[in-house]
Amino acid sequence: MKNLRVKKWVANLCILFLLTLSICLVSCLDWIMEKPSFVVREIILSPSSFTDVNLLLGLDVQNPNRFDLTLKSFEYVLFLDNKEIGTGRLEKEILVPSSSTTQVQVSVAAKFKDLGGSVKTIITGHDLPYKIEGKASIKTTFGSRDFPFSKDGRINQKNL
Repeated sequence: MKNLRVKKWVANLCILFLLTLSICLVSCLDWIMEKPSFVVREIILSPSSFTDVNLLLGLDVQNPNRFDLTLKSFEYVLFLDNKEIGTGRLEKEILVPSSSTTQVQVSVAAKFKDLGGSVKTIITGHDLPYKIEGKASIKTTFGSRDFPFSKDGRINQKNL
């Protein structure tokens, strides 16, 4: 009878230890993992009607870590020339291998009137300032985490 109690106590202690260890690993994820970065590589305009346009964004997702990341979901807002153009969401999971860059295409539905002077900039081939911000949900072998992100830069439309 006494051996049964000792075995139960040891089993409960092992379960408690494993639970504590897993909680510590997830909470220390900030120390282990660097944030991935998102860079807009290209923007492709595709008119869908006289008033609407679809923007197809080519993104480079950079994983600086020594382990693979899975991009579970990705919500974003796109700004061109400091004006909000539209929002989007990617629900498809994408594997980003360790210490590499993966190219992803996402879309933004916008109105021609919201593009304003950006259409002229795109047509004339000048540099186009952009900003993309949002939230990425990342899964690793160590756990899952949501990362807010914000990236701005310029796209040279002549090279597209």
